[in-house]
Amino acid sequence: MTAESTDAVCEGWDGSECEGTVHCPPRCPRFVDKQGARWTIRPAVSGDLAPLAEMYEGFGREDRAQGLPPVVRRRRAEWIESMLAEGTNVVAERRGEVLGHAMYTPSDATMPELAVFVHPTAQDRGIGTELCRHVIANAASADREALELHVETGNRIARNVYRSVGFQISERRGDLRMELSLDDPVATAVRLPPLAREGPVEPSR
Repeated sequence: MTAESTDAVCEGWDGSECEGTVHCPPRCPRFVDKQGARWTIRPAVSGDLAPLAEMYEGFGREDRAQGLPPVVRRRRAEWIESMLAEGTNVVAERRGEVLGHAMYTPSDATMPELAVFVHPTAQDRGIGTELCRHVIANAASADREALELHVETGNRIARNVYRSVGFQISERRGDLRMELSLDDPVATAVRLPPLAREGPVEPSR
């Protein structure tokens, strides 16, 4: 099934009454953003190299963090390839277009590092937060012990996102270092189906 056909099926999806099944991945791949648009959050594959390269073409200086994604196209392509090879990656897809990318790397580390990127046109819609939750769920499912990340001190938006998914500041030297133990209840909560996470939906009156 193509990405386009998958997305077409998702157009009629309503997750408010989803109870999940034993066949679900660590976290439900269907996501509705703050504007009501439906997305698929799925594992990245080798075929995502070109879509990711296209996504990162749209990043300006203000959209980069700690020098990533690299500015030079060749170095950016090498970085994407290394992330796909060494990390566990997920992408956010809408109507066949990749507009978000997150990963933990290296995949076999006890405490791998999380990184998340959202295209400027898709920011402020909850995509970055949902990508973080998928990475947490995947890392917990793979029996990693914890996740860490580095964020610029002045990047309050990113800091608030990371706090909202359970990360705590562990070191303040230059950039902030934040950690999340995957024994934390939040790592269990992100793996529950939507109905169990959010509670039953009250009937409209």
